[in-house]
Amino acid sequence: MQPDNIQTGELFTLQLPSKQESIVLLENLIEDIANKYHISEDTFANMMTCLNEVVINAIVHGNKNDESKLVIVNAEVDAKRAIWTITDEGEGFDYNQLPDPTAEENLEKLTGRGVFIVKHLADQCIFNAKGNEVELHFKY
Repeated sequence: MQPDNIQTGELFTLQLPSKQESIVLLENLIEDIANKYHISEDTFANMMTCLNEVVINAIVHGNKNDESKLVIVNAEVDAKRAIWTITDEGEGFDYNQLPDPTAEENLEKLTGRGVFIVKHLADQCIFNAKGNEVELHFKY
């Protein structure tokens, strides 16, 4: 049993249909958590950027915009950190084989920077072996 002065964590869950409009539900949840836990503007911005990127990738690349497939978003949040887990129903991908977006031949491409950005903005970014689930850690 924990003493009363220690704040225990909460678990938040979203089941999003694979359509672009679902992103509004995600953004609302991020805002609610940021307000409730007094998350700094910098961390809030990083969270919003990373989670938007990952969920859009799950909808478009993972679930191929198939609205019958879900993107599951879980957030385990306490006074010091938030751990987000995003899972799609797709085949997954090999995150170790992504082209380097900073390589000369990729600088002018319009896509291919999402995972690179997420790895730099989140405190930790962990993919499962299949590549259809990512866990993002944010400390505040």
